[in-house]
Amino acid sequence: MNARHQQIIQLVNTRGSIAVSELAQITGVSEVTVRQDLNMLERDQFLRRVHGSALALDSDDVGMRMNTRYGIKQAIASHAASLINEGESVFIEGGSTNALLARTLSDRRDVTVITVSHYIAHLLKEAACEVIVLGGMLQKSSESMVGPLTRYCVQQVHFHKAFVGVDGWHAETGFTGRNMLRCDVVDAVLAKGVETFVLTDSSKFGQIHPYPLSPGFQVRRVITDSALHPTLLTQLQEQNVAVIQVNEKVV
Repeated sequence: MNARHQQIIQLVNTRGSIAVSELAQITGVSEVTVRQDLNMLERDQFLRRVHGSALALDSDDVGMRMNTRYGIKQAIASHAASLINEGESVFIEGGSTNALLARTLSDRRDVTVITVSHYIAHLLKEAACEVIVLGGMLQKSSESMVGPLTRYCVQQVHFHKAFVGVDGWHAETGFTGRNMLRCDVVDAVLAKGVETFVLTDSSKFGQIHPYPLSPGFQVRRVITDSALHPTLLTQLQEQNVAVIQVNEKVV
């Protein structure tokens, strides 16, 4: 996958749908080349083609989303990993950026990773770090554990830091998600009062999804990329959210 393919995936996922003619104009190649790109990306299940346009897949597939904006997500994950001290236990919730964080920690024998993500657990099956997988109901689409048993497991374990994902943030709604059960798991983590970081790229800011995180447990730290719009950065800071911005890794 080249840089143009990643750009196309990002455009499609951000807008939901986009015309072939506009993709050609933005990427600086012919419509014929764009159609060839779309054929390949549809074959590999990154998007769906319709006549004259490309549509985003409504997918929770973590492996697929790891390839979208990969350089940015890896930069966020690398910075998050640098904040984890020797001997710490860390909770990693799920999602593509958190999966990259887990992979970054895989060689660290001095760290214990606690997760609800079976995708992350599988990623770390040969890792040097210790891995604890919490129980619950398996949400097959995201390969993540959810439900009352998962909430109970979160309450029964202890960790120094937590890293969670979100689907959107807006000044009027705060952090929101597409899935109620996964938001419930994040709320259980926030209720513990440990140092918690949201890991997400800047495309999520300004978006609103159906399920808000509990207003009783506020996220106070965000790690995102340097493309975050200055107005959104100001709004976050006005709500006492500390924002760390990183530059994209060239891959």
